[in-house]
Amino acid sequence: MNIFNKQPFLIAEISFNCSDLVSDDFSYLDVVKLLIKQAKESGVNGIDFHVGDSEVIHCSFKESNLKDNLGIEDYKQLAECCHENGLTVIVTPADFNVVDSLNDFVDAYKISASDLTNIPFIEYVASKNKPVLLSTAAATINEIGQAVKSIENQSNFKIALMHSVLSYPTSWEDANLFMIKDLSNNFKDYNIGYSDYTKSDNNMFILTTAYNYGAIILEKFFTLDKSVEGQEYAMDSDDVRIFRLNAGILSKVNGFKNKQPLICESSSRKNLRKSIVAKRDIQVGDVLKESDVEFKRPGTGISPAEIKNVLGKKANVNIDKGSLIEFDMIE
Repeated sequence: MNIFNKQPFLIAEISFNCSDLVSDDFSYLDVVKLLIKQAKESGVNGIDFHVGDSEVIHCSFKESNLKDNLGIEDYKQLAECCHENGLTVIVTPADFNVVDSLNDFVDAYKISASDLTNIPFIEYVASKNKPVLLSTAAATINEIGQAVKSIENQSNFKIALMHSVLSYPTSWEDANLFMIKDLSNNFKDYNIGYSDYTKSDNNMFILTTAYNYGAIILEKFFTLDKSVEGQEYAMDSDDVRIFRLNAGILSKVNGFKNKQPLICESSSRKNLRKSIVAKRDIQVGDVLKESDVEFKRPGTGISPAEIKNVLGKKANVNIDKGSLIEFDMIE
């Protein structure tokens, strides 16, 4: 059962220093609203806010000197901004107070890796009966299973398991995208996603590969400018568009999972395969031998795979050299 209707579902995380854009006329709240609108315009489906302790979120990147840290009332405004732009609101709460204060404005919760073993907190979040995205960074299969069970004990809402790596930024060799497949194999009834904290590549290859490996919920920090120090592992509007293009191509080329003949192959299947053909003029009463037949296109006659059902049979009509042999010609 899908936790979100759209696939792939792309989430922009917003939780870092945008101080270069803050001015007397343009507050931090204004900057975040701009991020939300640009994320929507570029093709993002949801926004993930990391709401910290004491009712405020402090920028998670280094050298943050912002005075405009956001409070709960600000996040209510931002949630409304998201909804006005058709975006899903996801909150990664740091404490019980955040859950209580923002629950009416939240569409889904994300449990951070730091709270994966915080079962009382997970149960409390699950009790709000909203979809839960569970970060599995630095976790064992057993720990993930325990967290999933604690959610299910409180709620029948949907659960997604998000592969990620508890290392910021994550080096490419540590991304371990094969773990997405392992999560899929171990938790077959749940959506699998990926939170990407690697340095962005120009082709969005890592996020695209994660999607190709089965992660249908994709998440990455979103920025207005990747050249700003500390934001090089975020994605910008151009990256989102590139990912959407890649995902669209993948959706087309991946096709069916089970190997089978395709409609587009119907004509070629008949015309390019081979049939059993008379190698000489065969007379009525002749018993067919290997030297009497050969294999040629098109494949509209008896398949060479049926040769054992042809050899040793007697012709009941004259068969001209080069003609397709049909079963009604032999007995």
